[in-house]
Order: sequence, then C-alpha cells, then structure tokens
Amino acid sequence: MNSKSPIKGRGAQRNVANRFFELTHETRDDFLEFCHKEGEVPDANKTLYLDVFPKTIVNKVESPDIGMAYSMNAYQGCEHGCIYCYARNSHEFWGYSAGLDFERRIMVKKDAPKLLEAQLKKKSWKAHPIVMSGNTDCYQPAEKQFEITRQCLEVFLKYKHPVAIITKNALILRDLDLLKALAKDDLIAVNMSITSLSEHIRRVLEPRTTTIKKRLETVKVLSENGIPVNVMLAPIIPSINSHEILPLAKAASDYGALSIAHTIVRLNGAIGEIFSDWIHKTMPDRAEKVLHQIESCHGGHLNDSLYGTRMHGEGKIAEQINNLVKLARQKYFKDTQMPKLNCNLHEPYKEGQLRLF
Repeated sequence: MNSKSPIKGRGAQRNVANRFFELTHETRDDFLEFCHKEGEVPDANKTLYLDVFPKTIVNKVESPDIGMAYSMNAYQGCEHGCIYCYARNSHEFWGYSAGLDFERRIMVKKDAPKLLEAQLKKKSWKAHPIVMSGNTDCYQPAEKQFEITRQCLEVFLKYKHPVAIITKNALILRDLDLLKALAKDDLIAVNMSITSLSEHIRRVLEPRTTTIKKRLETVKVLSENGIPVNVMLAPIIPSINSHEILPLAKAASDYGALSIAHTIVRLNGAIGEIFSDWIHKTMPDRAEKVLHQIESCHGGHLNDSLYGTRMHGEGKIAEQINNLVKLARQKYFKDTQMPKLNCNLHEPYKEGQLRLF
C-alpha cells in the first residue's frame, strides 16, 4: 500500500485538516512503507458508531433557498460516502475531519424518537413539515442496525404530523407499512436522490449507496403504494452527470415520480480540497476540466455561499443545465406535481390520540 492507493468503498481518500484545530495529522509515506514491510495494516478502514446525546432534535432552517423550514437528523456523518456531500463540513463542529472521518465516525442519536415526541407535544408547536435527512441520510447503513428512523416515523404517525424524507437508500421500503399509513392522511413525501444512470459513476461518486436499479425500483414501489415521490437530480456535476439530465428525468417519470428537483454542485469549505483530491485520483483524465467547469458556475470559485445563486449557479454552463432541467419538466412532468402535506390534523393529537372534548 502507498499514499496513492485508492481506499476501497470510500468516497474521500484521506482526512483533511479541521479548520478549528491548530494541529493536523499526516500519514507519511515512510510510515506506510514501514507497515508494508512489517505486514501491518496502517488503517483498518472500519466504521465506528458513537452515541451522542443532543438536547433537541428538530432544527429550524434559516436558509431562504432551501425548501424546508425544519429538519432533523438521526445520525451525524454518513457511511454512504458521497464525495460531494455538503454535510461533510458539519463534521468539523464535532471535532472530526470532513474527509474519511465523515464516513467512518458516525454519531448515533438513540434518543431522537423521545426528543421528537417531546417537540411535537409542546403547546407552542404548530405543525409544519419536518424533513428527515436535512443533513445526513436517515436510511444510511447504520439505520439497519439502530432503526431510529423507523421509531421516528412511528412518532409522526402517532401524532398525525407531516414528515418528508430525503434518501438514496432502498432500505426505506422496510418501513412501507408506516409510509402507507402516513400517506392515507397526506402526511408523507419522499425525495429519492438519483444522480446518474451509470453504475460506474454511482460507485465512484457514492460508494456505499444503493444501486441505481434498486433506487428506481424503490421509486416505483413507493409510487404504486400511493406515496408521493420527488426525484432529486442532485447535484449536477459538469462533465460527470450533466449529460444525463433528460435520461434521468425520463427514468424518474417512467418509474412513477411526480416531479424532479436539482442543484448544481458547489464545493464549500473542506469539500473543495476533498473533491479535488478525489477526482485527480479517480478521473485524472478529466479532473482539471471538471474543476474549471464547476468554477465557471460559481463566479470563478469552487464554492458559493450566496443565497439565490449558490444552488443553481450562474454563467453559461449553469444556464445550459438549468434550461435542460426546465425542458425535462415540460417533457416528462407537465401534468404532475407533488401534493402539499397536511398540517391540519396534528393539533388534536398532541396527547397521542384524538381529543374528544
């Protein structure tokens, strides 16, 4: 093994410095050479689950260009390992790196269902859709073991409260019974993220996610069971998946999705360094082209934090991408749209059942 060997099953290929720390950790080539000669493994590449105990679980979203007002995250960090993930930067607040640590140090909030129930029972709380996975995927591999998301869905159902889900994992079908029960009262919407129809691209971009075939099948099963699905074509990355917009939209429509949404990739904070390192190792033939085209979408920078432009970019390439998405909507989703979630049922159920008097 040497410093240039790809780390299998991971998106990030190394840890980067935490911006809040003065000191940094470096894996040197001479250490790797020593491990090789001694027959030792320098990095076991294992995922660790760490219990954390937040005081609250529902977060108010202040951003004006994100379609959610409240979100909650059962896990911090995500083993899916999507190389472009904006949530990587949040891992630094926990004292970890936005690189490999984000994928291998997963913080688990086992009290999330209790915290959610306490929030929904507050007299001051007014029902508004809460989005699960506003930061990290609520159906990532950890959910198979801990079942925190399922427990939270049981709480939403008990209190007749609207909830939306963002995921790229077919594990959501495990909870089809709860989703169907929520859908009867228009209390659920699912956003399935599908960034490519190519398994090769999926494996390098999102190494531990569900296959594209299974994701499309998941859209179909959910739709056939009356659960509204929006497909997220997010992010669109120039010269990696930007040519797939129309085929992706058609596939989403064919499998029963009611709408699509998209963003153009932006590489804020540590993600720029992580992505640049990754693309030079995985796609060296087009690395500079992709990076320059991303920059052209954000005023000459890899990152963009300006409200109004950061999600859909600016410039010629961004304009072409956005126009293609508009065309896809007109072509495949002209007569369909996501229904509005029902916020009118919750109030009488604040004690867990319908109040009669």
